[in-house]
Amino acid sequence: MRDQTITFAAICQIASMVQKLARQGEIDEQQLSTMLSGITNTSPENTLAVYGGNLANIKPGLQVLVSHLGDQTKQKDPELTRYIVSLLNLERRLTKNRKQLGVLGERIDQAKRQSGHYNVDSNTLLNSFASIYSDIISPLGARIQVAGEPAILKQESNQHKIRALLLAGIRSAVLWRQVGGKRRNILFSRTKILAQAEQLLGEIY
Repeated sequence: MRDQTITFAAICQIASMVQKLARQGEIDEQQLSTMLSGITNTSPENTLAVYGGNLANIKPGLQVLVSHLGDQTKQKDPELTRYIVSLLNLERRLTKNRKQLGVLGERIDQAKRQSGHYNVDSNTLLNSFASIYSDIISPLGARIQVAGEPAILKQESNQHKIRALLLAGIRSAVLWRQVGGKRRNILFSRTKILAQAEQLLGEIY
């Protein structure tokens, strides 16, 4: 349950980052680097290593998870929930499509080679990640409609960041399933997930 909660928190965090960028044009650059680095970390030592090996890196996601799965309905954001569910739906479509999975692996390997020469949040890597999302994930259907300020969404740099983040969200969703995550668990094991998230938050100094 620990690894499932870590990966689900990352999905929640990415959804929140996409929402904030689309609405306000703001993004935490350290969080962006952490989530994008996870895309090319395909052979991690453990689950947390995908997110820099530090629980503090997913603290915002754990907080979103707690507020959304908790009993205080006023804290729940339907738009954020839609992004999270959409990422899980896209992951299911991807894992059922072996051909696209193979192409995705090849493209991520290319991006990994680029990351040896450029920072993960450089325009070069952002463009690569955004292209991977547009070329491989978007055609799967069930596109994620990102809502926000038109002036913000028109900026190409923001479009690339949003698509790169959505790719990172797919990466976390794939990892979530690999460590045993199932959508029915979110409903039927909600109490356990909440308790685990609270415990993880308590471990962050």
